Amino acid sequence: MCRARYALIMLIGLSAAQILSTIGVYGSNATLYDKLVLIKSAGYLTVPNQKIMDTLHDFGPAFFGGLFFTLTAGAGLTILTLAAEWIWDRLFHRNKIILGLYFVFWLCGLMAMNCRGCCPMTISYFIIIPAGIFWAATKWLPYRIGEKSQLKQMIPFVPAALLAFFWISQWSSDMFINFRDHFLLSNSFGTKISDNYYRYTLYPAEALKSLDQKILKTCAFQNIVQKSLEEDLKEELTRQDYLPVWEDRKVDLKITGKGDLLLFQNDEKTVLQVPLKDFFSDSGSRLKEFSRKSDRHAYFRQFTFFSLLIALPIMSYMILYGLFRFLSSVFATGTAPSVIASVLCLLIGIAVTVLFHPNQSEEIRASDPIRSLTSGRWRDRVAALKIAAREEIEVADFSAYRDLLKSPHVPERYWLARSLGHSRKPETFKNLLEMLDDSHPNVVCMAFYALGRRGDRRAVTEIMNRMETSDHWYEQWYAYKAMRTLGWKQKSNQKP
Repeated sequence: MCRARYALIMLIGLSAAQILSTIGVYGSNATLYDKLVLIKSAGYLTVPNQKIMDTLHDFGPAFFGGLFFTLTAGAGLTILTLAAEWIWDRLFHRNKIILGLYFVFWLCGLMAMNCRGCCPMTISYFIIIPAGIFWAATKWLPYRIGEKSQLKQMIPFVPAALLAFFWISQWSSDMFINFRDHFLLSNSFGTKISDNYYRYTLYPAEALKSLDQKILKTCAFQNIVQKSLEEDLKEELTRQDYLPVWEDRKVDLKITGKGDLLLFQNDEKTVLQVPLKDFFSDSGSRLKEFSRKSDRHAYFRQFTFFSLLIALPIMSYMILYGLFRFLSSVFATGTAPSVIASVLCLLIGIAVTVLFHPNQSEEIRASDPIRSLTSGRWRDRVAALKIAAREEIEVADFSAYRDLLKSPHVPERYWLARSLGHSRKPETFKNLLEMLDDSHPNVVCMAFYALGRRGDRRAVTEIMNRMETSDHWYEQWYAYKAMRTLGWKQKSNQKP
């Protein structure tokens, strides 16, 4: 009964997180729509395009985008709150002084999250979810005062601690890419998960990005006396993807002239004062500083990443443990179901770790990329392509590369496209244009990236045409970045 209540409390926490996330992402989508309309009315190219803009007021993108926050920050808050309640109950016997310290720590965390300005989504997350879970756990879970610690209560924690150690040992900058390539894109079910992630991930990402991370920003000017100075500012800011618009009520950056100073304002607050001469000498650094000082979501982004790395695996473990324990309780009694469930979770975790470890070291084992490109194992061929991409090897020198263009394995086509970004052969340029029609968005994105790396400006027209017809935001994001790498920049086709 107690474990069922734990499950119910976790479900309540995740449900609350999903509701709050959906509302938060929907509000962010609506704000983004207004900004894109402003950019479009000023005569600039919008990213995302009109097809995605038309979905920004739909429920689906808000719900599935919010699911990302539910499974990361929502799961993190749920687990942390349950752990805090468990410690308060089991170790401190619900001591009121400890409860007061909890409240102070919680309040400090809430203030830190909003130290650069109030964010409704962050406030609601860190108030409603912890308060609701702590209250429910206090009311619904049995009071353990006076009960001695029993060994069986520690059974589920031992394998969890071991798996956490194994998981941390696999950490690297390429860990998530390796996980995607070898665990998601290697099977149809995982591919569907990956596809949905890339289709909806930019909706929640847009809600928390700093200005420097956003692909397009808006700006306006006030009290700039010299017309020539204003034109110079517009040109420099456009080069940095801060697009001048004709309305200043909702812009990301308003620049107000004050003598020899430029006041950089966000939400009607002066964030930065920049000497006029200093801005043109190092505009990029000044805009990054403005982005950093006006960023209200830095701590929440860090907490979300922490939750993705730690809380989501713990939540997955708890779900598997509960399932295995329920099934084993059908034919076992006493502590046996807990032991069986713990052992099964440990074995599954070790199996995943063992499978994951060689995948990370395949690049080292594939020391002969020429021979590995003809290997019968697609994982060896992917490892060879990674080496070719990293060491800028001309893949087109090997006739085997043509067979890889039609590979049924998405990671293989993905890494082939990336490696072709270093090629200088005319036929590989055509190959990349053909890969823009690939059925998988990851391959299309990498083909855009490779075209940008090659530096051939002939690709700009083709990339632009693809952006106008694409219905995938992630593909458009890569396409825009590729055009910018090729030297293209925004230019308004309208006059104020």
